[in-house]
Amino acid sequence: MVTIDTSEFKVGICINVDGEIYSIVWYQHHKPGKGGAVMRTKLRNIRTGSIIERTFKSGEKFELVDLVKKKKQYMYQAGDNFVFMDLETFEEIQVPKDQIGEAVKFLKEGVEVEGLYLKDEFLGIELPISVDLKVVHTVPGIRGDSVSNVMKPATLETGAEVLVPLFIEIGDVVKIDTRTGEYIERVEAKK
Repeated sequence: MVTIDTSEFKVGICINVDGEIYSIVWYQHHKPGKGGAVMRTKLRNIRTGSIIERTFKSGEKFELVDLVKKKKQYMYQAGDNFVFMDLETFEEIQVPKDQIGEAVKFLKEGVEVEGLYLKDEFLGIELPISVDLKVVHTVPGIRGDSVSNVMKPATLETGAEVLVPLFIEIGDVVKIDTRTGEYIERVEAKK
């Protein structure tokens, strides 16, 4: 069993916290005015996909979890299950919606993901850092608002709701950060 302490945290590594396996999404070393230094973190539960915020004392130790990643491609939804195909064996597996968690919002047919395994047990999926999705609904922007940083809600083709700049229109393809659910840029204007 390999252990690491908070000084060795990196985005993407997996650790065991209270018997659950989490991937580090974000971390920040913090030294308050009084008391010892702490490490603030955002952790994604590998099994459920939910993100929690935790603060640990500086120097606290954790078991490093070595997950095996296998390339999968999202094929389609079958009821409450999502079907993925292994890109090496072409084997299909069905994964319940609750095991995918928040990642469901960014799953589009054909997208490649990493299947996460611990000793041959399928735990969940890891999305690419960003995905390109089409805007299917948003309120019209006002002419001349293309330079401001004011945001408006938009619904994407997967059903996800995100905030986008006012110049984004229905039919535009936008790049979304799957870790935060935030707009990155417009990839393609509507045709």
